[in-house]
Amino acid sequence: MNWILGLIFILLSFFLIAQYYRKKRTEKLREFLIKNWGKPRKDDFFNFYNISRYFENNFHKKEAYHSISDATKEDVDLEDLFKFVDRTTSKIGQQYLYYKLRTIGGREELMEFGALSDLFLKDPSLRLESQWILSVLKTEEAYDLELLINGEPLKKPRYFKFIYASSIASVICLGLVFVSPIFSLFLLPLFCVNTVFHFKNKDNINYYINGVSQLTKALKVCKKLLSFQELKAQFEEVSFVSHVQKIQLKTEFIKFEKALSSEYVALFWLPLEIIKIQFNLELLVFYSFIEDITKEKQHIDNLFQFIGKVDVAISAASVRSGKLETCRPVFVSEKHVMVSGIVHPLVDKCVDNKLNLEGESLLLTGSNMSGKSTFIRTMALNSILAQTLYFCFAKSYQAPFFKLHSSIRVTDDLSEKTSYYLQEVLAIKKLLQASKSKDPCLFILDEIFKGTNTVERVAAGKAILSFLTKGNHTVLVSTHDIELTELLAEEHYKLHHFSEQIENETLFFDHKLKEGKLTTRNAIKVLELYEYPDIIIKEARKVERDCFGGI
Repeated sequence: MNWILGLIFILLSFFLIAQYYRKKRTEKLREFLIKNWGKPRKDDFFNFYNISRYFENNFHKKEAYHSISDATKEDVDLEDLFKFVDRTTSKIGQQYLYYKLRTIGGREELMEFGALSDLFLKDPSLRLESQWILSVLKTEEAYDLELLINGEPLKKPRYFKFIYASSIASVICLGLVFVSPIFSLFLLPLFCVNTVFHFKNKDNINYYINGVSQLTKALKVCKKLLSFQELKAQFEEVSFVSHVQKIQLKTEFIKFEKALSSEYVALFWLPLEIIKIQFNLELLVFYSFIEDITKEKQHIDNLFQFIGKVDVAISAASVRSGKLETCRPVFVSEKHVMVSGIVHPLVDKCVDNKLNLEGESLLLTGSNMSGKSTFIRTMALNSILAQTLYFCFAKSYQAPFFKLHSSIRVTDDLSEKTSYYLQEVLAIKKLLQASKSKDPCLFILDEIFKGTNTVERVAAGKAILSFLTKGNHTVLVSTHDIELTELLAEEHYKLHHFSEQIENETLFFDHKLKEGKLTTRNAIKVLELYEYPDIIIKEARKVERDCFGGI
């Protein structure tokens, strides 16, 4: 009797100690979340191979209103933007945020996401509880849940009928042992055959094991989140929970393989492992499970997206609570772009600007470092954020619901032996093809055809820019070619520029967008400021005066 009381005392002590440390971990996480609310991550490593997998492998992007191309991702530094706006707690949320930033859906879906984000913005208690629940899925293994959704399902091996036969033979022999012990001799060779089947399938199980274990966790996380009525009210359809729950028993059975990483659990599990091998239980359950996840793939995806939306909505609320001013975008049907106080979130102490285009496109001139490229990227990034996370880094943002295309960073392709100019030709041809869309497009271009001579660059540039701005499309283009300002003035292009000043022999940029065309040239003066030889300065000014008339 005393040993029973002693055992109860020990178990109770372990329970109380576990509860104490759980409470400590909860308090520590809560403090961390409160302290870092509204702030970007610091010193985090972003494994974009894993982060991007859900987007890269998912079929939904083909059905979306628009998908951000790899070229545009590079052009606007989308991965750097991701690092700034990523405040997610789970790896599923991180994958879904990347997918969301590169996939523009419908307006109704966007409004629903905005309402969900508002909920967490207004209710800190709900947000903290949700983040605590989501923290279960913050391990690297959580990335692998995506495999159950987008991976190619395994097919039964051709020898699967022999596995069935061997399993049935083992059951029959075990039953006949009670009739005559001699039948036990047949169990050993069957065990040897089944061992081969068992370990031959281990690679398949190991491929799925992380995803399987995370499916169980994800289901528990989903149920806990749905226990909050105010959160459940944001989702009309949650029947996916019951569908995924149907395969939970098989999931629990298969994920025991994960427990073998512990020596003590392995020792406890050894007799059961022998039983699994003798009767091929693991194989039979595994392939039955594969059939189930193939059948329930859409519901598993819905589970993934539910968790992702909640986590990303919290992340968006955190960004909106930060130091940078944000606003809700307003989408209009006419060709009208009007923004004020717009900034680039990744530029420290970025100078805000405003732009008003009514049925027009933008032709932007200015010297290097004046802010041309940064401004058109600012417009592109805020367009993406407006249509994916439903906020912008601006005081106000009003524009059509765009499909975004760009040609900014073009490089030689040595593998294909194509020149810089040819790469530009191919990149801009994609924009011309995209302009056939009836939906409004936003075309972002920086220094069009800078890989060729001035005369042909200006001529081709004028023709292409005139073509792209037709219909309900808007073009934002930066250029050094002053000649384009004259040629495009009558082609529904509004002229703006950035300029620099020289104060006390120092170059100064105010980075403010100004209407009209650039009327000053300071390039040669800059050479002089940086103490180029006088002979070069005099020669440059003579050529400028003789060939171009000076200014």
